[in-house]
Amino acid sequence: MQKDLGNYRKSYEKSALTEGTISANPMELFQKWFYEVEASEGVDEPNAMTVSTVGLDGFPKNRVVLLKKYTYEGFIFYTNYESEKGKAIAQNPKVCISFFWPNMERQVIIKGNAEKIAENLSDGYFESRPLGSKLGAIVSDQSSVIPDREFLEEKLKDLEKSYENKEVERPLYWGGFIVKPVSIEFWQGRPNRLHDRIRYSLQPDFDWKIERLAP
Repeated sequence: MQKDLGNYRKSYEKSALTEGTISANPMELFQKWFYEVEASEGVDEPNAMTVSTVGLDGFPKNRVVLLKKYTYEGFIFYTNYESEKGKAIAQNPKVCISFFWPNMERQVIIKGNAEKIAENLSDGYFESRPLGSKLGAIVSDQSSVIPDREFLEEKLKDLEKSYENKEVERPLYWGGFIVKPVSIEFWQGRPNRLHDRIRYSLQPDFDWKIERLAP
C-alpha cells in the first residue's frame, strides 16, 4: 500500500514574525499568540499540546495533552504519575512540548525540564474538576493493559457506588507537572517556505537570548 502526498501544497500568508514586534520575554509573546488563537475561534482546543518524552525503553514518544496553566515560570499539565508518561519524566525530566495552530499558521516548540508542582496546587485543581473526571483519574491505571472496555466501565460503576455521598480526594499518584523552559521557538508560516523562526534561549543570568533561525 502506498499513497503519494507530494502534491499537497499550501502557501502560508497570514502573518509575519519580526524582531521589531516581539517581547524580550518569550512568555509574553506566547500569551499574545495564545490570546489571538482563542479570539480567532478557529481551533477547538487551543490549549492542546504535544508532550514528548524519552521512555524507559529508550524510544521518544509524543502524545497530546491539555495545557491547564501557564505563568512566567512555565507550563502546567496534569497526569497520572504512574503512567508511561509520568515514569518517563521521573527518569528523564528533559521534555519537549509543542503547539500547532493551523488556522493561524503558527507553532511553538518548547524545550524544558519537567518537575512536579506543589501538592496543594494539584489538590486545588483536582477539586475543581467535574465528578466524572475525578472518578476517571482513580478508575484508570493509566498506560496499563486491560482486558476490554467493559472492564473499565464496570470498575467505574463500582467506584460510583463506593463514593456515593462522599468527597472524592485526589489520589497521590495523580497531579501536575510544570515544564520550565530553557528554549522556546516561535514558528510563523510564510510564503515559499521561507518561514519565520525566532528562538529564545535561557542564559545563565536568566535573561533570554533571541536568535532568528533559517527556515
